[in-house]
Amino acid sequence: MDRSYLFAPGHDVKLLTRVFDAGADAVILDLEDAVPPDAKRRARRMVAAALADHPAWVRVNAARTALCEADVAAVADLAYGIRIPKVESPDDVAWVADRAPGTPLICAIETARGVLAAAEVAAVPGVRHLAMGGVDLARDLDAASGNLQTLYVRAQLVVASRAAGIEPPIDSVHPQLDDERGLREQAEFARSLGFFGKSAIHPRQLPVLHAVFTPTAEQITRAREVVAAFEAAGGAALRLPGGEFVDLPVAERARRLLGLAGVSAPL
Repeated sequence: MDRSYLFAPGHDVKLLTRVFDAGADAVILDLEDAVPPDAKRRARRMVAAALADHPAWVRVNAARTALCEADVAAVADLAYGIRIPKVESPDDVAWVADRAPGTPLICAIETARGVLAAAEVAAVPGVRHLAMGGVDLARDLDAASGNLQTLYVRAQLVVASRAAGIEPPIDSVHPQLDDERGLREQAEFARSLGFFGKSAIHPRQLPVLHAVFTPTAEQITRAREVVAAFEAAGGAALRLPGGEFVDLPVAERARRLLGLAGVSAPL
């Protein structure tokens, strides 16, 4: 899975030529908030041209609007996937899915209505990830964007994603570009809750995100030891030499970590 999702405005020629070489795991070309109204048509043309040479997600405008309909018509056959902003109901998702059949979807939860509908949204066929849109959510709730203030929402997205059997949710951007410490703390907090991956507004944020969402060598070694011991015991619960108790849930969590790291479990 991808650790970083780097945004680039769809109407900016300079950024569209640079974003694919910035080192992000995934790129999101934006047709929504970063594009002014008078540049929407031009942005669609530029994004479609970029997609002909590079795989990328595209953030379209809000579902069930004329802007979104034009966005989807322009990019659905070219985009790796579509990010739908401000999703508030499964009908929002279905509206886009009907116009982009077979295209993976990221559903951004950015309002109180979206939070309450997260479980239903996650269950719509075609949804790959929920994503937290922290800036718009803070505005809608009239709340601060700190870790404690967003704990409820983040936990909701993790539970909804897991219950629907989709990939873990993606965390929001950290809008303070010069706040590396805050970026790391926010990413580590999200990761501790069950998120995987985080959106970014600038390439300089990528090293922190990759460090946080990449399992360490020590974690990988430990996970392999857990899986190997559990399999050697024939799937029976056991206690490791260091005293850790290992049963099926512990072994499955270790296997999941290995999957996130992109390495195989021991034979």
